[in-house]
Amino acid sequence: MATLTTIRPPAGETTRPRRRQRERPGIKGLRRSLRRHWTLYLLMVVPLVWFAVFKYIPMSNAVLAFKSFNVTKGIWGSPWVGWQNFELFFHNPVFWTLVKNTFILSVYTVAASFPIAIILALALNEIRNGLFKRSVQLVTYAPYFISTVVVVSMTILVLSPRLGIVNEGLGFFGVPAVDFLGNPDYFRHIYVWSDVWQTTGYSAVIYLAALSGIDPALHESARIDGASRLQRIRHVDLPGIMPTAVIILVLAVGNIMAIGFEKAFLFQNPLNLSESEIIATYVYKTGLLNADFSGATAIGLFNSVINLALLLMVNTIAKRITGNGLWS
Repeated sequence: MATLTTIRPPAGETTRPRRRQRERPGIKGLRRSLRRHWTLYLLMVVPLVWFAVFKYIPMSNAVLAFKSFNVTKGIWGSPWVGWQNFELFFHNPVFWTLVKNTFILSVYTVAASFPIAIILALALNEIRNGLFKRSVQLVTYAPYFISTVVVVSMTILVLSPRLGIVNEGLGFFGVPAVDFLGNPDYFRHIYVWSDVWQTTGYSAVIYLAALSGIDPALHESARIDGASRLQRIRHVDLPGIMPTAVIILVLAVGNIMAIGFEKAFLFQNPLNLSESEIIATYVYKTGLLNADFSGATAIGLFNSVINLALLLMVNTIAKRITGNGLWS
């Protein structure tokens, strides 16, 4: 019977086998993906370059918030002043007024627009008449493409004390004309509900797309079990769009202090300034009209930090409650 013999290596050589330098799976998968889908990656180049040039590179100029800007010396040559610009803003008599107006207006906008878009999407999803459904979608979606300047002009004409349709209707019933744009108590309502009219149709499209992804078998099972239409909406549709709704809500709350400048500034006048002056309009007046670029940068940086903190906080809360978040 043959015996097995062990072959020993010569003296001085180790018995440890040589290891091949293997390529890591991540890098190998990336190269394979680049070869197969290079056209898709090529399409990503333009938006990535746009973000880098107009979003990320300008972030370096936020250092201006800690300097006293000098035109001749430039941003990086201007002297450092530390937290002085922030302290001036915090001790400004209008600081709390700006924060309050911005916060209330933003919360009001989110609270009004967020549920209405969901209700509209659920209602459209239940319509079986195709022509009527498309007509409603067109009517509600079209205002989104109207520019902010046109929307503000239309609102001013409708609410004009002399020639506005609303005051004409009030006059028909013997009610005296009301200066809606001159009364600060009406500013927030005008701003929010004009924004709801303009953006609800567009927001509903996102929820309609989420509703279309729900398995029809769930509705069939609910019908077999005797569920009514409202019960199917509550137990099938709402849970189906919950992840999308949570993400949109988190993003909306994350931008709660970054409310749009254009509409607030265009609706603004000396009579409603106590309610219409927000951080965005104050930054414009401070930075461009008063040429205080360092102070305006400090205010904008403060606003961005607050938005980031709110985004992280709301995302954490939403992830713990619903299990869905931006990074889940």
